[in-house]
Amino acid sequence: MGAIYRREMGAFFTSGLAYVFLGVFYIFSGYYFYNEVVLSGYADTSPLFRNMFRIVLFLIPILTMRLLSEEKKNRTDQGLLTAPIGLWEIVLGKYFAALTIFIIAESVIFIYAIILGYLGSVVWATLLGNYFAMLLLGAAFIAVGVFISSLTENQMTAAVVSMAVMFFVYLFDSFSDRISWQKLYDIVKDLSFYSRYIEFTRGVFNLTSVLFYLSTAFLFNFFTVRVLEKRRWS
Repeated sequence: MGAIYRREMGAFFTSGLAYVFLGVFYIFSGYYFYNEVVLSGYADTSPLFRNMFRIVLFLIPILTMRLLSEEKKNRTDQGLLTAPIGLWEIVLGKYFAALTIFIIAESVIFIYAIILGYLGSVVWATLLGNYFAMLLLGAAFIAVGVFISSLTENQMTAAVVSMAVMFFVYLFDSFSDRISWQKLYDIVKDLSFYSRYIEFTRGVFNLTSVLFYLSTAFLFNFFTVRVLEKRRWS
């Protein structure tokens, strides 16, 4: 897994994709930090993270779109699949490389915390709760993006489909508000990424939500392994 991880980390930076992702992330997070936190006069970073949810929906597919689709397009996937390495190692090596870039991006919040420290007091419990929420969200969405990337050899298709899927998930709360049948309402509400994410930004630590995000990440990585396994024997 280490070799795959190092290879993907190098590819992120040599292709320039990491710089684009980090640059766009920092631009939007800086904008929301200034407008929603600094100008408000409060040290609460929750508005920043609530707005960044929507930005992450469109940025993560850009980060994951090439991870497996490029291998398929360049016909390097067969060499990778027949190498003496487990499928889980391949998937997790690529997954953790993307997750590392995401962690580097969201860690800019600690720079914002230093700025807030000069302007006033920092509510570290809230800030770390927000950071943890976005980390869990990123872990789940990256797994979804890697899975979709494994289904096609076209990077743009992988990106667009991933954006559509993640945006659809974002709309779950809107869908639930229109459901009158209580059981169906509860199911849709339980599957809502946004409402679980907002809980953290409001300072509510819910172990069920943590397990939800981690289970989603595991499940879609498992799906990706199954796709590669089918391709290996086809």
